[in-house]
Amino acid sequence: MHRSAKRLASLLACAAVPVMLVAGCSGSDSDSSGDSSDAPSKTGSASPTVAPAKYKKLPAPCDVFAKDTIKKLTPKVKDASGNQGTSSDNAAHGSCSWSSLDDKGVDGSQFRWLDVGYQRYDSEPGIGSGEERATEFYGKQVTAAKGAKGAKKLKTVKTSGIGDEATAITYDVKKDGNDFKNTTLVVRTANIVVTINYNGAGLAGADDPKADSLLKDAQAAAKEAAAAATKANG
Repeated sequence: MHRSAKRLASLLACAAVPVMLVAGCSGSDSDSSGDSSDAPSKTGSASPTVAPAKYKKLPAPCDVFAKDTIKKLTPKVKDASGNQGTSSDNAAHGSCSWSSLDDKGVDGSQFRWLDVGYQRYDSEPGIGSGEERATEFYGKQVTAAKGAKGAKKLKTVKTSGIGDEATAITYDVKKDGNDFKNTTLVVRTANIVVTINYNGAGLAGADDPKADSLLKDAQAAAKEAAAAATKANG
């Protein structure tokens, strides 16, 4: 058969095959070499991996401060053992708070409130390492503190020497007719974020506490709380 006639017969044969099988027909009258180099690779992609989280657990939040720290920061404390917050996963989240006696009827009384909160993140493929996730949460905590409702004279203070990074936010706020001085200090140490909230007010005619003094005490408390997280993990 003439070459052109043979090629026409081949094309007509392919035209009669269902569409799903057309890919198996060749427009050439030569035999296929079956070169495997043109075949797509069947090797699957490796599963993504992330660095393991540095810290695996949290300290008991109500035990992170020395007795002298509680005595200094919350004079006439109601309960030196603290009030522990509820948590569905104590290895990932924990908190505790202390407050001084609210002696509104006593002239010259001082009120203080201290809170410590821990948040720990594990490394998860597809989401990120524990440190990356903690860094993201750290930023959110700082932003939230800056957006405190009714805050006045708000200042952001970078704090060195505590964890991997730390930021303090100070501001004034009026509550129940009293002027409160507030300090929020957020610390990240590896895959754990520590948030310290410390505020105070002078009641019944007492002088308001100094913002600088509250900040200094909050920084000391944050350093102690971050060290407790490291110690809890050996």
